[in-house]
Amino acid sequence: MAKKLGVDMPSTLERSPQKAQRTYAKTLRAAEEQYGPGERAGRTAYASLKHGFEKVGDHWEGKQEKGPSDPKAKLGAGNKGLDKAQSYGGLDEQGHTRNELLQRAKELGVSGRSAMNKQQLAQAIAKKQR
Repeated sequence: MAKKLGVDMPSTLERSPQKAQRTYAKTLRAAEEQYGPGERAGRTAYASLKHGFEKVGDHWEGKQEKGPSDPKAKLGAGNKGLDKAQSYGGLDEQGHTRNELLQRAKELGVSGRSAMNKQQLAQAIAKKQR
C-alpha cells in the first residue's frame, strides 16, 4: 500500500480514477474519526466506494448508476439477514445483466459459465479478480 491523499491506498485503488481514490480516502478518514483505525473503518470506506464504483480486474471503474452492488449492500448495515447475504468483492451484480456478466466471465476464462445463473457468475468473476 502506498500513501496517497493522506491514507494508505490499496494497489487496486492506485490504478483507479482519482475520484475513486478521493471517495475511499475521504470516507476512510471520516470512519477512522468515528470508529478509530482498523477493520470497521476500512469496511466503511469500501462500502462507500462500491456505491459508485465497481472492481474490474485490477482496478475500480465508475458505475453507470450509483447504488448497491450486491444483495449484502442492498440490505445495509444492522440488518438481521446481513450475515447470510452475498457480497461479490466489488463486482456490481445488481447493475449488470446475466449476459454482461457472462461476457466478462468469458474474458476471464471462467469455465462452466454457460450453466451458471447471475449470482454464480458474479461469484466466479469476483473469485478470478482477487
